[in-house]
Amino acid sequence: MLTGVMLIFAYLFGSISSAVLICRVFRIPDPREFGSKNPGATNVLRLGGKIPAILVLCFDILKGTIPVWGAYFLKIDPLMLGLIGVAACLGHIYPIFFHFKGGKAVATAFGTLLPIGLSLAGLLIATWIAIVWLTRYSSLAALITVGLAPLYTWLIKPLYTLPVSMLALLIIFRHSANIVRLIKGTEPKVGQKKSQ
Repeated sequence: MLTGVMLIFAYLFGSISSAVLICRVFRIPDPREFGSKNPGATNVLRLGGKIPAILVLCFDILKGTIPVWGAYFLKIDPLMLGLIGVAACLGHIYPIFFHFKGGKAVATAFGTLLPIGLSLAGLLIATWIAIVWLTRYSSLAALITVGLAPLYTWLIKPLYTLPVSMLALLIIFRHSANIVRLIKGTEPKVGQKKSQ
């Protein structure tokens, strides 16, 4: 019963599109209709600059952290914690409050992993920054980082490897279009306007 309530809460909380709401506050074009048409921090950065993008990033991380941390303190078992994290990400990807048109859930997935420990968070951040610095591709950095997340988790807290693997597969699946563009060489880089 408690797990079911947390699953519903995680999905509904994840369905709050911070990118859309913050763009409305800052009078920035709807990120679902402009740029990459992805309501996430990277597209908001392209459309509106650093401050709105940072706010979106922080709120999207919290959408993953709050449900999972709450479930952790309620002593819900690791596999169910993983499902709650997946529910939060599914809310971000398919938000019920925004016509099921959401983002890639990278920041939300990162937020779901924070309760595992700061060492894991540090490894994930360092990996993402290194790949962006080397390639300037945010999507490639996200794919490599989530691909390594199960390995990092296995090294730090093996108990959570399966739930983290579930999240990683969801994020990689959500990036299928980015993978195609990366292969074709048409994926926009960080700081570059998406060609129309």
